[in-house]
Amino acid sequence: MQLWAGLGNPGPQYAMHRHNIGFMAADAIAEVHGFSLPQKKFHGWLQEGRIGPHRILLLKPATFMNESGRAIRAALDFYKLEAQDVTVFYDELDLAPFKLKVKQGGGAAGHNGIRSTIAHIGEDFRRVRLGIGHPGHKDRVTGHVLGNFAKAEIEDLTDLLGAVAAEAPWLAAGDDIRFLNDVALRMAR
Repeated sequence: MQLWAGLGNPGPQYAMHRHNIGFMAADAIAEVHGFSLPQKKFHGWLQEGRIGPHRILLLKPATFMNESGRAIRAALDFYKLEAQDVTVFYDELDLAPFKLKVKQGGGAAGHNGIRSTIAHIGEDFRRVRLGIGHPGHKDRVTGHVLGNFAKAEIEDLTDLLGAVAAEAPWLAAGDDIRFLNDVALRMAR
């Protein structure tokens, strides 16, 4: 069993914010792979499903970004899972828009949702970093992150989310390299 958490802020006013791309990835995965309807659990919304032979719990914390780790910890404790069983999907300023990286462990790099997750479960979880690009100057970061994707970006966003969901079986199997390569191939079409 694995726990996949998509990070974001709850509420319709945040739905299209760049900061919510983790929620968007979780929704795309749930839809493509036929997960259960969301249930209110663990300070968030939990969906269950299978990707190939792998049982996946998909969590969208409802605690707001800065407290994401609390929801993840509650689910880990209930299912008796370890940090190594967790994959977190979130926005990454230091990646070009709609680029993707996967890594195991590491620091928070200024991301409050990751900082909270590390505080609650430690560093040893897998991260799927979804690029939103940097606005160029640090004074513009908050507005950029908490701003909606532009209309001109929606097609690329949709393509990325579709590719992440379609190639999720590689992620579930632990083949991060194949996942990244196959997402990149889909994005190049």
